[in-house]
Amino acid sequence: MRLDMIRNARAVGRSRLAPAALIASFVIASVSFAAGVNGQNTVAAPPAAIPTGTPQIVWLEQGWSDEERQRFHHQSQGTQTLPIETSWFLALEVPKADAAPPFVMFSDPAYLQRFGFIPSPAGSWNKDGLPVGFARTTGKDPATGNNLDALGFTCAACHTARIDYQGTTMLVDGGPAMTDLQGFGTKLALALGETVLPTTQGKLRFRRFADRVLGTGPGNNGISRALLYTHVVAILAKGFGDTLQSPTKGNVTEGYGRLDALNRIGNTVFGGDMGIPQNRVAITAPVAYPHIWDTSWFTWVQYNGSIEQPMIRNAGEAMGVNAIINFKTHPTPRFTSTIPVNSLYDPIERSVAGATPPLPAQRFSGLRAPAWPEAILGRIDSVLAARGAELYRAQCQACHLAAPNTPDFWTSARWTPANAAGERYLDLLMVPIATIGTDPAQAEDMASRTVLVPAELGLIDPPGPAGIKRKYSFGPALGAAVEHVVNRWYDAQTPPTSPADRERMNGYRPNGIRALLAYKARPLDGIWATAPYLHNGAVPTLWDLLSPYRERPSTFSLGTTTFDPVKVGYINAGASPMNTAIRGNRNGGHLFDSSLPALPGTIGAELSPDDRRALVEYLKTL
Repeated sequence: MRLDMIRNARAVGRSRLAPAALIASFVIASVSFAAGVNGQNTVAAPPAAIPTGTPQIVWLEQGWSDEERQRFHHQSQGTQTLPIETSWFLALEVPKADAAPPFVMFSDPAYLQRFGFIPSPAGSWNKDGLPVGFARTTGKDPATGNNLDALGFTCAACHTARIDYQGTTMLVDGGPAMTDLQGFGTKLALALGETVLPTTQGKLRFRRFADRVLGTGPGNNGISRALLYTHVVAILAKGFGDTLQSPTKGNVTEGYGRLDALNRIGNTVFGGDMGIPQNRVAITAPVAYPHIWDTSWFTWVQYNGSIEQPMIRNAGEAMGVNAIINFKTHPTPRFTSTIPVNSLYDPIERSVAGATPPLPAQRFSGLRAPAWPEAILGRIDSVLAARGAELYRAQCQACHLAAPNTPDFWTSARWTPANAAGERYLDLLMVPIATIGTDPAQAEDMASRTVLVPAELGLIDPPGPAGIKRKYSFGPALGAAVEHVVNRWYDAQTPPTSPADRERMNGYRPNGIRALLAYKARPLDGIWATAPYLHNGAVPTLWDLLSPYRERPSTFSLGTTTFDPVKVGYINAGASPMNTAIRGNRNGGHLFDSSLPALPGTIGAELSPDDRRALVEYLKTL
């Protein structure tokens, strides 16, 4: 019998069995806790458009070895995204409605594909055979001192794309995932709730679950099963955290391929980890998962250019998907965490950035943008693409720079002077939201958000009395919290990490945080593989993006991975309806339109259908 399980069970419940009504309420709540509200989108059935056969699977060439890919997919970032132990997840059956008797395991890769997770072979980095982006975190919980064996998400869970076309599945490292984390959380809660239902089927289900968790030895007895039952009930009562559920009313549904990442990170760190419910805010600004090639060499990242330092970006992401942070002074020193800061730098950041700076070699190393696979998606029309290159120079280059496969890109004035380490970065154009005209929610809501922070933490100001809370702007408070966690790791090493090594691991950039009312115009290499478009995923294809506003779809669906190589994007299918009339989902701006008067965000005259075809064809070449 596991000592940790006994401790946890005693801490969360005194009775051996939960009342039937209470368990039933957990199951009912688990069906709806991740759904949208206020008449907006709700979690729907898994998308039938994801192919279910046995396709030919191709990893597109992007400069990574198989070993680099597997480590990026499955190396732990210290996260406990799933609020249950690994053994529970592997022992859990899917909800009754999702499988015919006898049962299907929740961890079955075929089942997890329903939520967009990409199957991954078992191996040295993935002993449990879980999908891309799942990693096992083991060790000690710094907040409790208990043993830890949990499953968490890595960068790859949100930054690996699947593109299906005529029986071939193309997989793109660093591309935007088409996953539905809320739908996944809903089903996980439902499956766990059904495991403790006080019905005949529920009791049989729990017995199978207990046998898998406890084994068949003497440790599987009436006492251990009762403790396990109580622990499951307590987890359901506590809820599934800010990553897998919507924390409050007023949410804009994320669904497949989108996540309000910055708001969720804030809810996790300042709401859940610090135990201050007032810090939770609604999900108001879902964004499409960004593609991450080239980003190591940008001065600022995030759509609104809000984070400067690579280590703060990566450690903050880990904290957002539930790395465990001790904000108390015991049982470990304050700011001790499960985050392996050294691994965030090497191999994770270095595998994306590459071992050598892009200048003066005039090429990105590390993770590179995927080339259009002509053998699968069809040949590029070179004559049409040449015409598109002229249009790109006239209409796109001023903001998005010359294409990275041209010499002009590498001589751009947007490359910063070399720093002391000899590295130069791209200081990308930040376009005000009033100029570009796209949905303002992501930029505005970060700029206006504030959080309450216990004074004793000394996040920004010197530590103050216990019980007092200080109010800060969200961005600076988050940057300070992450920096304290990272510095605690540096200080805890034997010997402590040297100043030179800290600077190197931090990417030779300071912890800059800002909240501009603007969005970043990044290079467009590999843009063909990054649908849906605009920062919030409100436009399904490149063709639609280049069309006048009256022709952009006002409603469409996300969730499919079936590709349209003519319009360049996913076909209109899937389980997540997208209503662009809702703030956070709006599809205006970045327009080529000849309306009178000009619509907000009009950047050029209306493109003829022939010009649109030419420009789309050229964008395939990047």
